[in-house]
This record gives sequence, structure tokens and C-alpha cells, in this order.
Amino acid sequence: LESPSGKTGKLHYVAPGYHKSIVTRIVITDKPSIPEYKVAAIQKSRFILLHYSVSKALWDWLILLATFYVAVTVPYNVSFTPYDDTVTAARSTIVSDIAVEMLFIVDIILNFRTTYVSQSGQVMYDARSICIHYATTWFFVDLVAALPFDLLLFFSPPQTSLVHLLKTVRLLRLLRLLQKLDRYSQYSAMVLTLLMSVFALLAHWMACIWYMIGRKEIETSENWDIGWLHELGKRLETPYYNTTMGGPTVRSSYIAALYFTLSSLTSVGFGNVCANTDAEKIFSICTMLIGALMHALVFGNVTAIIQRMYSRRSLYHTRMKDLKDFIRVHRLSQQLKQRMLDSNGGHGDAEQPPPLET
Repeated sequence: LESPSGKTGKLHYVAPGYHKSIVTRIVITDKPSIPEYKVAAIQKSRFILLHYSVSKALWDWLILLATFYVAVTVPYNVSFTPYDDTVTAARSTIVSDIAVEMLFIVDIILNFRTTYVSQSGQVMYDARSICIHYATTWFFVDLVAALPFDLLLFFSPPQTSLVHLLKTVRLLRLLRLLQKLDRYSQYSAMVLTLLMSVFALLAHWMACIWYMIGRKEIETSENWDIGWLHELGKRLETPYYNTTMGGPTVRSSYIAALYFTLSSLTSVGFGNVCANTDAEKIFSICTMLIGALMHALVFGNVTAIIQRMYSRRSLYHTRMKDLKDFIRVHRLSQQLKQRMLDSNGGHGDAEQPPPLET
């Protein structure tokens, strides 16, 4: 129906029997009314960094590498640097340490402007909510890890050992890794790499402790001439004399200590480097107990991860075996056999299994 204005409309027919107040109406419309749905605009402050953005992911990987650097260098400097006679040993890592401190400080600033997921599952963009959330969760740990302890070297250079000892509080930042590991739990290869890195890091820490025990036995124990460091010095023809003079180099001592801890964690050791004093034997017992625990935790997970990586390939081979059995039982033609194998991803006798799931 066309109205005087030229617009088309619809005529609604009223069936007999309806109430008299209902009359025939002409509804003039330009187009059918369709409900429109729009995404509500998100109220967010300026300069807010999305926690799921690519740039934030790259930054998190950079912080992860810096954290691993701290986890490696801090125990080494506490244990080995005080006994290194080289001139550059005390200040060999100052530049890199300052760079790591700057990264941690920048990370604190960025965390005050990074979105997070609330307990209700909503992404929070409000700057005030972000600041309160970060200040009540990880701010204190990050602040302690970012304190510029290296500045103490410029005011009191002889206090190198104290500075390295204070830096051990940066290891608290490793707690942040536990928070982020669940993000990458679905990536088998990445989890496998992280587990092996944790195992190697534990061996490194225990090597530093093993060296410290050997040094303290030489300096304070009456049986200083039977400790593992003294025995190592005799084998390398660099023995200790006057208790603390002489001895093997720091490099040789670290390699021997790492060799001992790795062999003790993965097996029962080979006796090349062995515990002789009571303190060394107690530490060796603890190392073997920790090694048994690591076998259950780390290598048990490694087995499960490798099985998951091969799950798709195993399923593929099972499906192809069932298909070949079906073809053999029903004596299908060669052409049909080839088509069925091709449709299931196989090519005759030279199948191409799917890649590993990573």
C-alpha cells in the first residue's frame, strides 16, 4: 500500500470477531525494524598496556631472561667472587647488574599501567584499580628485587661480598615465575625447556653451596687437609698451603663442584669428587634426597610431556593400522585402497605422520 507521501506500508487485516476498538491500521515504515547490538565502549585510562598484547608478552620474556640471569649470577658471586684473585672479578658484572636493575624498575612502572583479570573474570582497565591490585600483590617483591645495591660499591668499594649477599633477595622474583607458568602449560616444548632449566639451575645453586662448604672446611676445620677442595688441589697439582694459600682456580673449582652436584642429583656419583668431612657428608645426603625428589617431580613431568607430544602421532598410526586391516579383510581394489589412504593422510607405504604437538 502506498501513502500520499509516496512511502510504502503494510496493511494489517483485522479478523471478524475482534473487539470493536480494534480497527484496520496502515503502518508506514521505511524498512523493517531490526534490533541493533553494539559493544559497549570500555572506559579505560590513557597509556594503559594490555596484559595480553604482543608487546607485553615480549617484555615478559625479557624479564624472564633477566630473572634467570639473576638466579645464575647472584649465587655464583656470593660463593666464588670473594675468593677470585683476579682484579676484574669483583666488577665483572656491574654493568649487566645495573642494566637488570633498570629493567626491573621499568617493569614496576609498567605493572602500574597494565591491565589484569579480576576474580570475576573481567579485564580491569581502570588505572586506580590497577594500582591498588598491583600494590597489594607483587609490588613489594618487585621493589625489593629492584633496589640498586650496586650503588653501594661506589660509596664503599671493599664491601663487595656484602653487596653480593644483599642481592640474594632478588631471588624472590623467581616467585613471579610460578604465577606465569600456567600461561604456557599447554605448550609442551616450552614446559619441557623450563623444567630442564629449573633442574640445571638447582644444580648450579647446589654447586655454589658445595664450594662454600669446601672453603669453610679449609679455613676453619681442623681436618682442612682432607676436604674435597684440598683433594682437588692435589690432583690438579695446585695444593693448598698455610690453609688458604694456593689451591685450584675458581674456574676449575666451579666445574668440579657442578660435576659433583649433577652426578649426585642424577645418579649416586662416581667418586671423582667425594665428601670427606662431616659437613660435606651431610650436604651429600641432602643432595641425594633432593635428587630423588627431582626425579619424581621433574622427570615424571618430562615423561608425561613427551607422551603428550607424541599423542597425535600415536593416534595417527593407530588409525592407519585399522584402515589397512579393513582394506585387507574386505579385499578392496588398489585404486580404492589408494584413495582411502590418501584421504586419511597416508601415501601408500610411505605415510607422512603429523608433526609433534608442541
